[in-house]
Amino acid sequence: MPDSAQLAALSAIHHHGAFDRAAAALHVTPSAISQRIRALEEALGTPVLHRGPPASATEAGLRLIRHHDEIALLERELAQDLPGLVAAPARLRLAVNADSLATWVLPALAATPGFLFDLVIDDQDVSQDWLRRGEVVAAITGHAGPVQGCDTLALGALRYRATASPDFAARWFARGVTAETLSQAPALNYSEKDRLQERWVARQTIGERQPVTLPSHRLASSQGFVEACLLGLGWGLNPEPLVKRAIAEGELVEIAPDSALDVPLFWQFTRLAAPALRDLTAAIRAQAAQVLVPRV
Repeated sequence: MPDSAQLAALSAIHHHGAFDRAAAALHVTPSAISQRIRALEEALGTPVLHRGPPASATEAGLRLIRHHDEIALLERELAQDLPGLVAAPARLRLAVNADSLATWVLPALAATPGFLFDLVIDDQDVSQDWLRRGEVVAAITGHAGPVQGCDTLALGALRYRATASPDFAARWFARGVTAETLSQAPALNYSEKDRLQERWVARQTIGERQPVTLPSHRLASSQGFVEACLLGLGWGLNPEPLVKRAIAEGELVEIAPDSALDVPLFWQFTRLAAPALRDLTAAIRAQAAQVLVPRV
Protein backbone atom coordinates (compact mmCIF):
# COMPACT_ATOMS: atom_id res chain seq x y z
CA MET A 1 0.00 0.00 0.00
CA PRO A 2 1.21 3.57 -0.63
CA ASP A 3 2.57 5.31 2.44
CA SER A 4 0.75 8.26 4.00
CA ALA A 5 3.30 10.83 2.80
CA GLN A 6 2.76 9.82 -0.82
CA LEU A 7 -1.03 9.98 -0.47
CA ALA A 8 -0.82 13.35 1.29
CA ALA A 9 1.28 14.69 -1.58
CA LEU A 10 -1.18 13.39 -4.17
CA SER A 11 -4.16 14.86 -2.33
CA ALA A 12 -2.46 18.23 -1.89
CA ILE A 13 -1.49 18.49 -5.57
CA HIS A 14 -5.01 17.64 -6.71
CA HIS A 15 -6.66 20.08 -4.31
CA HIS A 16 -4.19 22.92 -4.95
CA GLY A 17 -3.66 22.31 -8.66
CA ALA A 18 0.13 22.65 -8.62
CA PHE A 19 3.21 20.97 -7.17
CA ASP A 20 4.65 24.14 -5.64
CA ARG A 21 1.41 25.06 -3.86
CA ALA A 22 1.09 21.51 -2.57
CA ALA A 23 4.65 21.66 -1.27
CA ALA A 24 3.91 24.91 0.57
CA ALA A 25 0.76 23.41 2.12
CA LEU A 26 2.70 20.37 3.37
CA HIS A 27 5.77 22.42 4.42
CA VAL A 28 8.15 20.42 2.20
CA THR A 29 10.12 21.22 -0.93
CA PRO A 30 8.66 20.83 -4.45
CA SER A 31 11.43 18.30 -5.07
CA ALA A 32 10.18 16.15 -2.18
CA ILE A 33 6.64 16.29 -3.58
CA SER A 34 7.86 15.22 -7.02
CA GLN A 35 9.84 12.33 -5.56
CA ARG A 36 6.82 11.06 -3.63
CA ILE A 37 4.60 11.13 -6.72
CA ARG A 38 7.25 9.46 -8.86
CA ALA A 39 7.68 6.68 -6.29
CA LEU A 40 3.91 6.25 -6.02
CA GLU A 41 3.45 5.93 -9.78
CA GLU A 42 6.36 3.51 -10.09
CA ALA A 43 4.93 1.32 -7.32
CA LEU A 44 1.45 1.30 -8.85
CA GLY A 45 2.55 1.07 -12.46
CA THR A 46 0.03 3.72 -13.51
CA PRO A 47 -0.17 7.54 -13.57
CA VAL A 48 -1.95 9.16 -10.64
CA LEU A 49 -1.84 12.73 -11.95
CA HIS A 50 -2.57 14.73 -15.05
CA ARG A 51 0.28 17.24 -14.91
CA GLY A 52 -1.94 20.11 -16.11
CA PRO A 53 -1.97 22.97 -15.60
CA PRO A 54 -3.82 22.70 -13.36
CA ALA A 55 -2.58 19.38 -12.03
CA SER A 56 -5.40 16.96 -11.26
CA ALA A 57 -5.76 13.34 -10.26
CA THR A 58 -6.42 10.54 -12.71
CA GLU A 59 -9.20 8.05 -11.99
CA ALA A 60 -6.71 5.90 -10.08
CA GLY A 61 -5.50 8.98 -8.24
CA LEU A 62 -9.02 9.96 -7.21
CA ARG A 63 -9.56 6.55 -5.64
CA LEU A 64 -6.34 6.96 -3.66
CA ILE A 65 -7.31 10.47 -2.53
CA ARG A 66 -10.68 9.25 -1.30
CA HIS A 67 -8.89 6.47 0.60
CA HIS A 68 -6.52 9.05 2.11
CA ASP A 69 -9.36 11.34 3.20
CA GLU A 70 -11.36 8.48 4.72
CA ILE A 71 -8.31 7.31 6.69
CA ALA A 72 -7.87 10.84 8.07
CA LEU A 73 -11.48 10.78 9.24
CA LEU A 74 -11.02 7.39 10.90
CA GLU A 75 -7.86 8.60 12.64
CA ARG A 76 -9.78 11.60 13.96
CA GLU A 77 -12.49 9.31 15.34
CA LEU A 78 -9.89 7.06 16.97
CA ALA A 79 -8.26 10.08 18.63
CA GLN A 80 -11.61 11.07 20.10
CA ASP A 81 -12.04 7.60 21.59
CA LEU A 82 -8.47 7.40 22.90
CA PRO A 83 -7.54 10.69 24.63
CA GLY A 84 -3.84 9.78 24.58
CA LEU A 85 -3.81 10.16 20.80
CA VAL A 86 -3.67 13.54 19.10
CA ALA A 87 -4.99 13.93 15.56
CA ALA A 88 -4.83 17.04 13.43
CA PRO A 89 -8.15 18.43 12.18
CA ALA A 90 -9.36 16.27 9.32
CA ARG A 91 -9.82 17.99 5.97
CA LEU A 92 -13.36 17.33 4.83
CA ARG A 93 -14.21 17.95 1.19
CA LEU A 94 -17.93 18.37 0.55
CA ALA A 95 -19.99 19.19 -2.52
CA VAL A 96 -22.67 21.78 -1.72
CA ASN A 97 -25.06 23.73 -3.93
CA ALA A 98 -24.74 27.51 -3.66
CA ASP A 99 -28.29 28.16 -2.45
CA SER A 100 -27.97 25.70 0.44
CA LEU A 101 -24.66 27.32 1.36
CA ALA A 102 -26.34 30.74 1.35
CA THR A 103 -29.34 29.68 3.42
CA TRP A 104 -28.70 26.86 5.90
CA VAL A 105 -25.49 24.82 5.54
CA LEU A 106 -22.95 27.15 7.20
CA PRO A 107 -24.52 26.98 10.70
CA ALA A 108 -24.31 23.19 10.50
CA LEU A 109 -20.60 23.38 9.63
CA ALA A 110 -19.98 25.89 12.41
CA ALA A 111 -21.64 23.52 14.89
CA THR A 112 -19.16 20.74 14.03
CA PRO A 113 -15.60 21.55 15.20
CA GLY A 114 -12.53 19.50 14.41
CA PHE A 115 -12.72 19.67 10.62
CA LEU A 116 -11.11 21.83 7.97
CA PHE A 117 -13.89 22.16 5.40
CA ASP A 118 -13.08 22.25 1.69
CA LEU A 119 -16.32 23.11 -0.11
CA VAL A 120 -16.93 22.38 -3.78
CA ILE A 121 -19.80 24.59 -4.97
CA ASP A 122 -21.88 23.02 -7.70
CA ASP A 123 -25.49 22.65 -8.75
CA GLN A 124 -27.58 20.16 -6.77
CA ASP A 125 -28.36 18.34 -10.01
CA VAL A 126 -24.70 17.42 -10.52
CA SER A 127 -23.13 17.51 -7.03
CA GLN A 128 -23.66 13.74 -6.75
CA ASP A 129 -21.13 13.31 -9.56
CA TRP A 130 -18.36 14.62 -7.28
CA LEU A 131 -19.19 11.87 -4.79
CA ARG A 132 -19.38 9.23 -7.51
CA ARG A 133 -15.92 10.24 -8.78
CA GLY A 134 -14.51 9.97 -5.27
CA GLU A 135 -13.54 13.65 -5.06
CA VAL A 136 -15.65 14.37 -1.97
CA VAL A 137 -16.73 12.28 1.03
CA ALA A 138 -20.23 13.80 1.22
CA ALA A 139 -22.59 15.96 -0.82
CA ILE A 140 -25.80 17.94 -0.67
CA THR A 141 -27.56 16.69 -3.78
CA GLY A 142 -30.88 16.77 -5.52
CA HIS A 143 -30.73 13.05 -6.31
CA ALA A 144 -31.93 10.30 -4.02
CA GLY A 145 -30.44 7.65 -6.28
CA PRO A 146 -27.74 5.56 -4.61
CA VAL A 147 -24.03 5.88 -5.24
CA GLN A 148 -22.02 2.69 -4.70
CA GLY A 149 -20.60 2.61 -1.18
CA CYS A 150 -22.67 5.58 0.01
CA ASP A 151 -25.72 6.18 2.19
CA THR A 152 -28.47 8.73 1.51
CA LEU A 153 -30.67 10.69 3.92
CA ALA A 154 -33.61 12.84 2.81
CA LEU A 155 -33.40 16.37 4.22
CA GLY A 156 -36.52 18.12 2.93
CA ALA A 157 -36.97 20.60 0.11
CA LEU A 158 -35.62 24.10 -0.46
CA ARG A 159 -38.53 26.27 -1.56
CA TYR A 160 -38.01 28.77 -4.37
CA ARG A 161 -40.08 31.81 -5.31
CA ALA A 162 -40.10 33.40 -8.78
CA THR A 163 -39.46 37.01 -7.84
CA ALA A 164 -38.86 40.42 -9.39
CA SER A 165 -39.09 44.04 -8.38
CA PRO A 166 -42.58 45.55 -8.55
CA ASP A 167 -41.55 47.85 -11.41
CA PHE A 168 -40.02 44.97 -13.37
CA ALA A 169 -43.15 42.85 -12.91
CA ALA A 170 -45.40 45.73 -13.99
CA ARG A 171 -43.27 46.37 -17.09
CA TRP A 172 -42.84 42.81 -18.33
CA PHE A 173 -45.78 40.86 -16.93
CA ALA A 174 -48.68 43.34 -17.09
CA ARG A 175 -50.41 40.84 -19.42
CA GLY A 176 -49.63 37.90 -17.16
CA VAL A 177 -46.95 35.25 -17.03
CA THR A 178 -47.23 33.50 -20.40
CA ALA A 179 -44.94 31.86 -22.91
CA GLU A 180 -44.89 35.15 -24.83
CA THR A 181 -44.03 37.41 -21.88
CA LEU A 182 -41.47 34.96 -20.48
CA SER A 183 -39.75 34.88 -23.88
CA GLN A 184 -39.26 38.65 -23.64
CA ALA A 185 -38.55 39.38 -19.97
CA PRO A 186 -34.86 39.10 -18.94
CA ALA A 187 -34.33 36.21 -16.54
CA LEU A 188 -31.44 35.32 -14.23
CA ASN A 189 -29.44 32.11 -14.64
CA TYR A 190 -26.80 30.87 -12.19
CA SER A 191 -24.76 28.84 -14.70
CA GLU A 192 -25.06 26.60 -17.72
CA LYS A 193 -26.07 23.81 -15.31
CA ASP A 194 -28.92 25.78 -13.75
CA ARG A 195 -32.30 24.40 -14.83
CA LEU A 196 -34.52 25.90 -12.10
CA GLN A 197 -35.94 28.70 -14.22
CA GLU A 198 -36.62 26.29 -17.09
CA ARG A 199 -38.39 23.84 -14.78
CA TRP A 200 -40.56 26.60 -13.33
CA VAL A 201 -41.38 27.98 -16.79
CA ALA A 202 -42.33 24.54 -18.10
CA ARG A 203 -44.79 24.16 -15.25
CA GLN A 204 -46.27 27.63 -15.77
CA THR A 205 -46.77 27.21 -19.51
CA ILE A 206 -48.30 23.75 -19.65
CA GLY A 207 -50.82 23.71 -22.46
CA GLU A 208 -49.26 26.58 -24.39
CA ARG A 209 -47.90 25.66 -27.79
CA GLN A 210 -45.39 28.49 -28.03
CA PRO A 211 -41.90 27.35 -26.98
CA VAL A 212 -40.09 29.51 -24.43
CA THR A 213 -36.49 30.57 -24.87
CA LEU A 214 -35.47 32.63 -21.87
CA PRO A 215 -33.30 35.71 -22.47
CA SER A 216 -31.01 35.38 -19.45
CA HIS A 217 -28.31 37.15 -17.52
CA ARG A 218 -25.73 34.72 -16.07
CA LEU A 219 -24.93 35.49 -12.45
CA ALA A 220 -23.17 32.88 -10.29
CA SER A 221 -24.13 34.23 -6.87
CA SER A 222 -27.10 33.42 -4.64
CA GLN A 223 -26.97 36.83 -2.97
CA GLY A 224 -26.36 38.39 -6.38
CA PHE A 225 -29.60 36.86 -7.64
CA VAL A 226 -31.55 38.60 -4.88
CA GLU A 227 -29.79 41.93 -5.42
CA ALA A 228 -30.33 41.73 -9.19
CA CYS A 229 -34.05 41.16 -8.65
CA LEU A 230 -34.24 44.05 -6.20
CA LEU A 231 -32.57 46.34 -8.74
CA GLY A 232 -34.86 45.27 -11.57
CA LEU A 233 -32.17 43.58 -13.64
CA GLY A 234 -34.29 40.48 -14.18
CA TRP A 235 -36.53 37.89 -12.59
CA GLY A 236 -35.34 34.63 -11.06
CA LEU A 237 -36.00 31.72 -8.77
CA ASN A 238 -34.74 32.71 -5.33
CA PRO A 239 -34.67 30.56 -2.18
CA GLU A 240 -37.57 31.58 0.03
CA PRO A 241 -35.35 32.16 3.11
CA LEU A 242 -33.39 34.80 1.17
CA VAL A 243 -36.41 36.75 -0.11
CA LYS A 244 -39.11 36.21 2.51
CA ARG A 245 -38.50 39.59 4.16
CA ALA A 246 -38.26 41.46 0.84
CA ILE A 247 -41.56 39.97 -0.31
CA ALA A 248 -43.25 40.82 2.99
CA GLU A 249 -42.03 44.42 2.74
CA GLY A 250 -43.03 44.81 -0.91
CA GLU A 251 -39.50 45.17 -2.25
CA LEU A 252 -40.02 42.02 -4.32
CA VAL A 253 -43.14 40.37 -5.69
CA GLU A 254 -43.87 36.90 -6.99
CA ILE A 255 -44.45 37.21 -10.70
CA ALA A 256 -46.95 34.34 -10.45
CA PRO A 257 -48.50 34.05 -6.97
CA ASP A 258 -48.69 30.64 -5.31
CA SER A 259 -46.22 29.13 -7.77
CA ALA A 260 -43.43 28.03 -5.43
CA LEU A 261 -41.01 25.39 -6.70
CA ASP A 262 -39.78 22.90 -4.09
CA VAL A 263 -36.42 21.25 -4.77
CA PRO A 264 -35.78 18.06 -2.74
CA LEU A 265 -32.34 17.79 -1.16
CA PHE A 266 -30.44 14.78 0.16
CA TRP A 267 -27.31 14.22 2.25
CA GLN A 268 -25.12 11.53 0.73
CA PHE A 269 -21.89 10.30 2.31
CA THR A 270 -19.45 7.44 2.01
CA ARG A 271 -20.42 4.47 4.16
CA LEU A 272 -16.85 3.96 5.37
CA ALA A 273 -16.70 7.53 6.71
CA ALA A 274 -20.20 7.46 8.24
CA PRO A 275 -19.05 6.96 11.87
CA ALA A 276 -16.59 9.86 11.65
CA LEU A 277 -19.28 12.02 10.03
CA ARG A 278 -21.87 11.25 12.73
CA ASP A 279 -21.77 14.71 14.37
CA LEU A 280 -21.78 16.54 11.05
CA THR A 281 -24.66 14.44 9.77
CA ALA A 282 -26.66 15.25 12.91
CA ALA A 283 -25.93 18.97 12.49
CA ILE A 284 -26.88 18.88 8.79
CA ARG A 285 -30.18 17.18 9.57
CA ALA A 286 -30.99 19.52 12.46
CA GLN A 287 -30.30 22.67 10.46
CA ALA A 288 -32.17 21.36 7.42
CA ALA A 289 -35.20 20.69 9.60
CA GLN A 290 -35.26 24.37 10.62
CA VAL A 291 -35.07 25.80 7.08
CA LEU A 292 -36.25 23.27 4.52
CA VAL A 293 -39.89 22.38 3.99
CA PRO A 294 -40.99 18.78 4.62
CA ARG A 295 -41.53 16.69 1.53
CA VAL A 296 -45.14 15.65 1.04
